[in-house]
Amino acid sequence: MVKEKEALIANIMKTIDAVVIILSFIASYFIDYFVREIVDFQYMAYAIAPTLEGFLFFARKNFTLTMAIIPTWLILLNLFKAYKDFRMRPFVMELKIVIKASLLSVLVFGSIFFIMQMKLTSRLYMIVFIITSALLLIIEKRIITVLLNKMHEHGFNQINLLVVGTGRRAQKFIRVLKEHSNWGLQIVGLIDDEHDMFGKEIEGYRVLGRIQDIPFIMHRKVIDRVIFVVPRLWLHRLDDVILACEREGIATSISMDLYDLRIAQIRQTLFDEFPLLEFETFHANEWQLFFKRTFDILLSLMFLVLLSPVLIFTMIAIKLESKGPIFFSQIRSGVNGRKFKLYKFRSMIVGAEMKKKHLEKMNEMDGPVFKIKYDPRITRVGRLIRKFSIDELPQLFNVLKGDMSIVGPRPPLPVEVDMYELWQRRRLSLKPGLTCIWQVSGRNNVNFERWMEMDLEYIDNWSTWLDLKILFKTFFVVLFGYGAS
Repeated sequence: MVKEKEALIANIMKTIDAVVIILSFIASYFIDYFVREIVDFQYMAYAIAPTLEGFLFFARKNFTLTMAIIPTWLILLNLFKAYKDFRMRPFVMELKIVIKASLLSVLVFGSIFFIMQMKLTSRLYMIVFIITSALLLIIEKRIITVLLNKMHEHGFNQINLLVVGTGRRAQKFIRVLKEHSNWGLQIVGLIDDEHDMFGKEIEGYRVLGRIQDIPFIMHRKVIDRVIFVVPRLWLHRLDDVILACEREGIATSISMDLYDLRIAQIRQTLFDEFPLLEFETFHANEWQLFFKRTFDILLSLMFLVLLSPVLIFTMIAIKLESKGPIFFSQIRSGVNGRKFKLYKFRSMIVGAEMKKKHLEKMNEMDGPVFKIKYDPRITRVGRLIRKFSIDELPQLFNVLKGDMSIVGPRPPLPVEVDMYELWQRRRLSLKPGLTCIWQVSGRNNVNFERWMEMDLEYIDNWSTWLDLKILFKTFFVVLFGYGAS
């Protein structure tokens, strides 16, 4: 019902957004040209004249950028859920979404420049383009919101609902509809299966009859859809009336409290011809997961290239200080308990794992995790690289392989997982990462239970924006060695 309308409008909005972005791309060429004249900057490459022909020449010479602008902007807006439930959001939220997408676009376009070696593409032009796009998108979305509200106020595209149910959940449903009159949904009346409820008013709407009266009411009132907000015990009462609605071409919807879920969200899908109800505790669409994986690959490659001198110097330092391998590998638990081999720079003496048993009484962490601030097994080089998290850098190869992500809960040892409480195992429902909320909140200064709670907070509130905030904080944590040992 609402979702189908939202999907149609969302596709229309995507098309309008694409047009606005194209207009911004064109307008930015002329704005950039005149800005350079005013402040006496040198002219950008391929900008031959402030004319349409000049712009077309500029667009051809920056072909990669020209092809990337629309998909990049639409993917970013989609990542921040610009096209989901937008009729239920205040305009301030629309503003935040566009600003977040704009800030992330700087990183995305910067990555495109770096990977494609686009040395002649003007950085000033890109700043002008991103600002212009953001402003025009904000104006466009405000105009669309006002137009849709005006349409519903004048009765266009109105849907008349007959609500079956008057209980607590039905009353909450009615209040939601009353609060959002701009959705274009109008309640004609209510149905309750108790005889003595006839004629009573619930939340300002009159009870018109019982379930058996629905076919008669549909002939006397204009009804577009019948919505059942009823307990699951009523299921057996609905067969006849749903069939009656089907015969007359009246759409029906059922909202039932099947299970008292705290975390999981319900999603209806199809497996071939089999309808399924899915209960998912991690909420992300395929576009978001695709972007997260792409982001992981690009960022890990970039870090490996930029930090290659650090990697080489660390390998030499480890080899010079002590005999033994440069790298240390260990089996860790990944998504839903999948085992994988995690890589680190060796920061301890050879045979350190064998000596762990004798040091367990010195453990400074609660729970199943083993940590000692002044671990005697750590070498001098190891203490330095641990302080600045350099020992974790080889895990960028784990990210490239797909075992890990840049941001995500740290991968535990299988023996630690065996000691988890049941609620703590949910942290394994997401791909492990190099950094997460725990890493930027003091690490070893945080007790084990709070650490687990932080990981679950990340899973429950995951978004691309949250990943970026954690990455930003991680930079300063690594720079100053906060909480490391």
